[in-house]
Amino acid sequence: MSSPGEFYNSLPPVTKAYATLCLVTTTLATLKLLPIYYIALIYEQVFFRLQVWRLFTNFIFLGPFSINFGIRLLMILRYGVQLENGPFNRRTADFLWMMIFGSSALLLLAAIPFFESYFLGVSLVFMLLYVWSREFPNAKINMYGLIELKAFYMPWAMLALDVIFGSPIAPDLCGILAGHLYYFLTVLHPLGGGKNILQTPMWLRKMVAKYKIGAPVYTRIQPESDTSGVFRGRSYRVGG
Repeated sequence: MSSPGEFYNSLPPVTKAYATLCLVTTTLATLKLLPIYYIALIYEQVFFRLQVWRLFTNFIFLGPFSINFGIRLLMILRYGVQLENGPFNRRTADFLWMMIFGSSALLLLAAIPFFESYFLGVSLVFMLLYVWSREFPNAKINMYGLIELKAFYMPWAMLALDVIFGSPIAPDLCGILAGHLYYFLTVLHPLGGGKNILQTPMWLRKMVAKYKIGAPVYTRIQPESDTSGVFRGRSYRVGG
């Protein structure tokens, strides 16, 4: 069994950075060293007082230390790691672009009154969960030792549990919508013969390469497109 330090060092870079920021932010907030008001998403403060950092900081607070916080952090460490080490292996720029696109979509959705939220971290975690469930649709998941189901249905099962335990539905649903939008644009639409209009920009690829974030990119032969079904994962596609 690896030590906590070895486990932490084994984490892929983007997932490690996001999980660390969430943990540090909650720790600082718990110690009263960081008033959460100053990192909350308040559009009036963003547009009229130019506090643009709120567009980023609202994603790194998952709530105070609690069972829910622990579950969300474990979701990042499980599903983020499996995505970054699986379909996005050696594709750090593509994984980072997915996070950027998802965050941008969530910021737009948060402008809708029903989805309005001061913190979108939970929604971003649900977006990761949704994409993971589409990349590994046939994986078997045991829900708290009570029921076993396919990963394809996991986002909806987690949403149902949150509703049962009294959590608001909007953050979960917002994340599912953002995840589906990303998966549709990068996988389903191209499989149907359309063009991938969400290519990872070259500036991001160059930045990742310059700072040596993640493992070096490798190329492999692109398999022929199979349009006979959907939601089968991307078979480790390269190039987004």
